[in-house]
Amino acid sequence: MPFSYIDKILRARVYDVIKETPLHLSKWLSKRCGNQIYLKREDLQPVFSFKIRGAYNKMVSLSSAQRERGVVTASAGNHAQGVAMSARHLNMKATIVMPTTTPEIKVQSVRHFGGKVILRGDTYDEAQVYATQLARDEGMTYVHPYDDPEVIAGQGTIGMEILRQHTGDLEAIFVPVGGGGLIAGVAAYVKYVRPEIKIIGVEPEDAACLHLALTHNRRKTLKQVGIFADGVAVRQVGKETFRVAKETVDEVILVNTDEICAAIKDIFDDTRGIAEPAGALAVAGVKKYIQRTQATGQAFVAIESGANINFDRLRHVAERAELGKQKEALFAVTIPEVPGSFIAFCRAIGKMGITEFNYRFADKHTANVFVGIELRSPNDMQTVMDRLHEKDYPVVDLSDNEMAKLHIRYMVGGHAPGLTHERIFRFEFPERPGALMTFLTQMGKRWNISLFHYRNNGAAFGRVLIGIQVVKHDGQAFGDFLHTLGYHYQEETDNPAYRLFASST
Repeated sequence: MPFSYIDKILRARVYDVIKETPLHLSKWLSKRCGNQIYLKREDLQPVFSFKIRGAYNKMVSLSSAQRERGVVTASAGNHAQGVAMSARHLNMKATIVMPTTTPEIKVQSVRHFGGKVILRGDTYDEAQVYATQLARDEGMTYVHPYDDPEVIAGQGTIGMEILRQHTGDLEAIFVPVGGGGLIAGVAAYVKYVRPEIKIIGVEPEDAACLHLALTHNRRKTLKQVGIFADGVAVRQVGKETFRVAKETVDEVILVNTDEICAAIKDIFDDTRGIAEPAGALAVAGVKKYIQRTQATGQAFVAIESGANINFDRLRHVAERAELGKQKEALFAVTIPEVPGSFIAFCRAIGKMGITEFNYRFADKHTANVFVGIELRSPNDMQTVMDRLHEKDYPVVDLSDNEMAKLHIRYMVGGHAPGLTHERIFRFEFPERPGALMTFLTQMGKRWNISLFHYRNNGAAFGRVLIGIQVVKHDGQAFGDFLHTLGYHYQEETDNPAYRLFASST
């Protein structure tokens, strides 16, 4: 067991710059889930994130010579603010390398604390390469966001506070996981003092680097990470953090975007505070754990790790929260294109609330309707499906269809008769000036764009749905083009949402 961290955690000097955060009993969530659920409110830190703990503990441990030369780090948000604030308190120079896609609010926050900002690259990985080279060239100390013993010890003070604040029975502590610094520090302390308490990591399904490493018993690199919970969008868990985690972490739970959005709403309902997606991971995890185990009457702690969310993202969160709470379902329903078909369809649904209704004429025989239904109980979805099937309506459940939720529900829709050789792709573009122009320039005039839908969700990367006409003999050349483009993409030509609402046939 990595008990060498106990002394480091006890000696950590985080309280020079922070105060102990409260352990808040979430009354509404506890009542709904039949258990006591406590929130460790790290969103109340001066930089609205736990990251200040590890950053300061690392920087205060530096020698006088190291402090004189200054520090450098790479970060797109919370760690950057922690380093900048720590540097101001210690009267040190701090250089923060941030991706060019970093929202301006985060850049300005770092500058507010006195940090020197360098924008470099589209991703954290590109920024990190530049930052580490800068550290070597100029003799500065690189402050790693998670894979450093002093950083891990600083984060571990959260575990120490939890056990001091809650002395009674405690079943499990749920911890959001990115590079692993937080869970390694918390687990090292808690498993030494109270080994019976479970330590459960929570990761997004599309950024599950610790889950992958534990499954294979070695660190592996994800080919692509999801962009919604950007605070934990890490491709590989840290070397030191994994060494600690594999000996102290009981399990890792994976949650999806809708479940994260539902957790953000749960936190807001109880505290009127707004967590960032990564900050709400632990709440999503504890809800999923209770649902899976049918636990009752137990006590759980979820670490609410941060609240640095762009205001623009709240629209997307609100739209997905009801799906995540299983309070809404999305369907594609085919109805006859005849007078009275709409009212007959509504009668088939009954008294259930309609949250959304999208339709556009397709042909003279049938119409495809995109509809949202309000669910009041877990059985309502099956009830709706049964009613529609009884009336011989063809129905497709789109509640878990990402393309339908991101794009189709916001498009006018309609088929395009006569359009040939269309293929549909979802792309992720870096949110920076010229990104779309670069894409179009690289495409040239060889292939025609037949469909385009883009929505800005306030994240570092935007989601784009594109239809492109590619004749069969151009397939290899087009595949080579996609490979050299460098943007993450997914083909959706066979997606039922596209086939029903936007295809050329």
